[in-house]
Amino acid sequence: MTQHRSARAAVFSAGSWGTAVAKIMADAGSDVVVHARRSEITDAINTTHRNPGYFPDVELPAALAATTDPAAALDGADFLVLSIPAQSLRSSLAAWAPHIGPATVLVSLMKGIERETGKRASEVITEVTGLPAERVAVLSGPNLAREIMEGHPAAATVACPDEVAAVRVQQACHTSYFRPYTSTDVIGCELGGAVKNVIALAVGIASGMSLGDNAAAMLITRGLAETTRLAVAMGAHPATLAGLAGLGDLVATCSSPLSRNRTFGTHLGKGLSVEEATAATRQTTEGIKSAEAILALAHTHDVEMPITDVITALLNGKVTLDEATAALMQRPPKPER
Repeated sequence: MTQHRSARAAVFSAGSWGTAVAKIMADAGSDVVVHARRSEITDAINTTHRNPGYFPDVELPAALAATTDPAAALDGADFLVLSIPAQSLRSSLAAWAPHIGPATVLVSLMKGIERETGKRASEVITEVTGLPAERVAVLSGPNLAREIMEGHPAAATVACPDEVAAVRVQQACHTSYFRPYTSTDVIGCELGGAVKNVIALAVGIASGMSLGDNAAAMLITRGLAETTRLAVAMGAHPATLAGLAGLGDLVATCSSPLSRNRTFGTHLGKGLSVEEATAATRQTTEGIKSAEAILALAHTHDVEMPITDVITALLNGKVTLDEATAALMQRPPKPER
């Protein structure tokens, strides 16, 4: 679906998901500028129309350009799309904020919780920029970047307190292969995207330990239950967690070998240390970075999150793999809720 007016989008940065969304928006009719830190990446995008760091085999749209200059990327931008590690958002955005236009809508692709503050990405964005929440949208769903780059069908949720802004982002992302829905439940979308990474670590660990499909299904189902408990306690609507940004994202991330969190967990389940798994995965794994902050939110809101609790203890070296498995299976039986 092409927009009636060519919008301009600035995508920060040129990682796998940022590149995929940049392609989506260019295919939807926007002029897109990708900001990257390294000139060799921007030069390659501008001259060969490919991102050699992530997708050297996929040709990018002609309407997509790149720059290392944040001011140039943001000049006249209708949308600023943020796809950077959640833990570096605050410092990076502080440097870019002076270049944000007076009507630019910010779109967060980040699925993590800030460790020091326990804040969601949209909260960090409004705090750093001073912009109202109505200028900040969240895009979240079962979106594996490689599949989207290859044009396979996918869908996502665009959440923003301002429904008009959500529709604007929806229109800017709607293509023949990518279908966005709108929502006003920013909390539910962000927590669904953040907690599913921790659950995917657990499923990956189970896979690495060859515990079987029953164990994976158990972790996905009970993982959704604890994600929903936390999100609702923080003000989310439970239906959001049954949708694309909740169940959909959880299933894709826990099931696909393309998922970096599941892959990281698989390395741990096979006996690698956290350091060794980090080296083997080679990309930012938000579940590792956010698990402790999510558990702190659970404690603050008096929510029981046994899978997140065990994974956090495992990552911190407080329990072994066998002890983690036993801790989950030996919990007292209770009604399913």
